[in-house]
Amino acid sequence: MRDSWRHFIAEFVGIFGLVFVGGGAIMATQLSHAESPLFAVAAAHGLILAIMVTATMRISGHLNPAVTIGFLVARRIEPMMAMLYLVAQLLGALLAAYALKALFPHDIATATRLGGQSLALDVSFAQGIFAEAIATFFLVFAVFGTAVDPHAPKVGGFAIGLTVTADILAIGPLTGASMNPARSFGPAVVSGQYEAQAVYWIGPILGGIVAALLYDTLFLRRGKEPALHGPIEPAG
Repeated sequence: MRDSWRHFIAEFVGIFGLVFVGGGAIMATQLSHAESPLFAVAAAHGLILAIMVTATMRISGHLNPAVTIGFLVARRIEPMMAMLYLVAQLLGALLAAYALKALFPHDIATATRLGGQSLALDVSFAQGIFAEAIATFFLVFAVFGTAVDPHAPKVGGFAIGLTVTADILAIGPLTGASMNPARSFGPAVVSGQYEAQAVYWIGPILGGIVAALLYDTLFLRRGKEPALHGPIEPAG
């Protein structure tokens, strides 16, 4: 029971930090009329994710339903532990969005949807899913290649944070570059703006599953994950 709470709180704190800092950066650039908002937002997301993944990876370090579902499909986490992670991620994202709502002026919160994402006017539903799937593929591939693979370079969450930064620079103007259903879910619920929410679930989950299965099948040696990750023995 105590171990479950450790996992829950690690995921909760990590995603809270991501949504609070990432969404806060979007709102702050709007408030300050920043000249290069895309770079500032990309850097903020990348930095906080690198920090939070590094701080929590000894215990969990997913901080993203797309990562957790990828682990689940690749049979590297047990279903009950995956559910625990998902609940923690969604609750953490919700609480972070409420915190942003309490701190920032109402007009900024409304204009930015509390730092949430939306599709550009000329981006279709299918294009949004495709863009989010590709970006999340890179993210989950980086997770497996730097945090899961026992033979990977020990760089903490640095490479994962850089991947998020690069993805935001690439597709941020198109979809907002969520790559994380919880990251979009929290601000959407609190702001009451649910536009294109399906894009931010379908795209990241599809991309995460493909990346997890590809890396797990082609690059990882078969064996057990550390007991703290709540895994099962991979088949094969």
